[in-house]
Amino acid sequence: MTLAQRLLIENGTFFLLSTLFLVGGGWSWRNAQPYELPKPLPAWFQVWFGVVQFWGSVPPLIAMICGFWQGIPLLKQVLLAYFVLLALQVMIEVLTLRQFQSIAWVMVPYLYVPYRLWQLWEGLTLTTAQSSESWLALFFISEMVVWGSNYLLDLAQLPRLLQWPGTTEA
Repeated sequence: MTLAQRLLIENGTFFLLSTLFLVGGGWSWRNAQPYELPKPLPAWFQVWFGVVQFWGSVPPLIAMICGFWQGIPLLKQVLLAYFVLLALQVMIEVLTLRQFQSIAWVMVPYLYVPYRLWQLWEGLTLTTAQSSESWLALFFISEMVVWGSNYLLDLAQLPRLLQWPGTTEA
């Protein structure tokens, strides 16, 4: 089995299992009131959201292009899987929040971000074993810091997202 096939199976399995979990959670909460984000959003939210969007997409895109030019095909495979699952996460978030207005939306980042950290760790170990480019380790570690910080912020916001008493103020 090639590495590309292994990555396809691994990422496909994650997507299938996480989707089944979200569908099951959404179904079990089908009688809950439609979910909406608590308002008003905190002032820092736009900054945080913009930083994560930028650092979660622009550096990986630049790294993928650099890897292509430097002849590191493995980097392209790893980051292509990263972008596919990032796009699927955004699509699922839009569907669960806007289309279905399901509380299952809250679970999406708690499934996808830890898996993204795994993807980045796997990318670090695979690409640095194959290439002597020193920037690869810095890239993957910095992305893990970004997504790890994002996950911690997500955890800190859980009471507010679930609208627990005393947590709806900005």
